[in-house]
Amino acid sequence: MPHHDAPANPESVFTYGAPALKFGRGAVDEIGHDVAAMGARRVLVITDAGVAATGAPARVADSLAAQGIQVVVFDGVHIEPTDDSIRAAIAYAAERGPWDAFVAVGGGSSIDTAKAVNLLTTNPGDLMDYVNAPVGGGRAPTVPLKPLVAVPTTTGTGSESTTICVLDVLSLKVKTGISHLRLRPTLAVVDPLLTLSQPAGVTAAAGLDILCHALESWTARPYTAYERKAADQRVPYCGANPIADMWAEKAMTLLAGAFRTAVRDGSDEAAREQMALAATFAGMGFGNAGVHVPHANAYPIAGRVKGFRPLGYPQDEPMVPHGMAVALTAPASFAFTYDANPARHIRAAQLLDGSVDGRVDDVDALPRVLTALLHDVGMPDGLTAVGYGHGDIDDLVAGSLQQQRLLATAPKPVRAEDLAGIFERSMTLD
Repeated sequence: MPHHDAPANPESVFTYGAPALKFGRGAVDEIGHDVAAMGARRVLVITDAGVAATGAPARVADSLAAQGIQVVVFDGVHIEPTDDSIRAAIAYAAERGPWDAFVAVGGGSSIDTAKAVNLLTTNPGDLMDYVNAPVGGGRAPTVPLKPLVAVPTTTGTGSESTTICVLDVLSLKVKTGISHLRLRPTLAVVDPLLTLSQPAGVTAAAGLDILCHALESWTARPYTAYERKAADQRVPYCGANPIADMWAEKAMTLLAGAFRTAVRDGSDEAAREQMALAATFAGMGFGNAGVHVPHANAYPIAGRVKGFRPLGYPQDEPMVPHGMAVALTAPASFAFTYDANPARHIRAAQLLDGSVDGRVDDVDALPRVLTALLHDVGMPDGLTAVGYGHGDIDDLVAGSLQQQRLLATAPKPVRAEDLAGIFERSMTLD
């Protein structure tokens, strides 16, 4: 199998960034104090209708109002945001602004929408100007953004820690994103009690997103395997590095102890707290190291969705949740990347399942562990179960190849035929 050529001038610098963090039961009730300390007097709370129905955004708004802050709540976020839904949120914010700060309450959909609203109400241009190339213009913001406080109510996306905003471009049937250091939230407020209302299906899909964040950053191309960058060329994803590795390992350890329990019994507060910690840790890892093949594959799987409607999610339109889309090709993806660093793949399998022995010639160890976990948390039995067939492989490969920013982070070169093989092997989970 081909590996990345050794760089002529290897990188010797890695970067690390993370938001300020407030974690723990009841942390959400301190948001008013935290936002007032930022000097904000007028704040837009961004959420979706489902999260609004839980009362969490109203609780946040009350905390802000108690500090004399003027608050408006926008609950029009679309689950799995699209360019259309984000433009609608931007228009809402622009019409009622200006704002001193934004507070996102919800899952990755709300936090990502808030990142885009913050970007496009402070910087000129259209949404597509900032979407990553080659889908969009890849423009960098030139004006500083307003403070953004992220309050996750699901345990999975890690969006509260990252510089990434993910969206579907409807006309192209592709999921893509915007990535820039300025999109990272100013403060992440992680209150595990907010996740108690998360349905089992959402807990499972979101938890698999945590797992793949940790696994992909742990197995990513090392930062030293890149050509050295100039100071103005540095990007948020710099490759596997010692600090990201630490967060990824800890996230996998937490998941091994809590994931199945949290799906089986959503009222287990200890398991919910461990999942919230795992999500935060994994976000701090992959938000700096990067993700690779499973996430690149997830974008076309979710973007070209047919008739699948997952349990625990709104049933008004078909969707493949992001975490589910990532996980369905994970076993085959890690079989493909295994030979780039067998010891790392075996170590990951051992962290997730202590019964795995240390044989570094066991290419199927991590895929076996992942497949068992997918079955245990109720995931569909492969891509065929969410509506895809062998005739869709070329189209899925084309979509994955558009995610070159992610594929470049893979620990070995990824060709079209490699992706086709991964999709083929992911049609059913065995």
